[in-house]
Amino acid sequence: TTEIYTLSLHDALPICKLICSAGTMPLVHAQLQKPKGSHMFELYTSSTPNGWKASVALEEMQLPYDVHSINLMEQEQKTPAFLARNPNGRIPVLVDKDEDNFAVFESGAIMLYLAEKTGQFIPSDAKGRSQVIQWLMFQMGGVGPMMGQANVFYRYFPEKIQPAIERYQKEGRRLFEVLDTQLAKHEFLVGDYSIADMANWCWVRTYEWSGIDISGLDNLVRWKNSIEARPLARKGTQVPDKIDKETLVQGAQTIVTR
Repeated sequence: TTEIYTLSLHDALPICKLICSAGTMPLVHAQLQKPKGSHMFELYTSSTPNGWKASVALEEMQLPYDVHSINLMEQEQKTPAFLARNPNGRIPVLVDKDEDNFAVFESGAIMLYLAEKTGQFIPSDAKGRSQVIQWLMFQMGGVGPMMGQANVFYRYFPEKIQPAIERYQKEGRRLFEVLDTQLAKHEFLVGDYSIADMANWCWVRTYEWSGIDISGLDNLVRWKNSIEARPLARKGTQVPDKIDKETLVQGAQTIVTR
């Protein structure tokens, strides 16, 4: 028979972590009970690939959270209150109220914090964990920065500097080819679906906006579409809200020329 228990998220997380690390699922179902008044996590974010990385992770891990939409055009990420949580003045920021309002900034650090706290979407063995972190760093040190610069020169900068546009689009394509080669050997980047897949996908899915060609990268396209088909991943990309292209361009132009 199946026994059903109602637990708070605080009590359930250690149990979920233990189950995930054991690799088995007993016939016991825990109903997570939302704390009254507010959730354990608060997310300060905007509709950008880096912002989506945090919200996709939260959604995929099915962790309840409160969203605080940060208006980048109004420079809300530069206010004293925000800088107290992230001295670098960038979104996203996660606040863990269960850990004395512990603030985590940098999108990759947020994903790793959540994965390690819950035991989800990261292997428990040292080798597997390292492999996931390597591909997470690949996104943070390569895919994100190169696509971000492609966006600046291709979409936002008032002058069209063609050598700069080509430089970042070509480097973005090269990084996509690295992903494609890895995905020829695995369904996901490191065997099972992980935070590394979420992080890279949040950027790769915007390839058209960066002007990067993905023709011939069949493994990458297959992988991208398979994650796009995940309801919780898609839901995470709607946080904090949808944004139209015209508003995005206007806001980004304001930021890069300021």
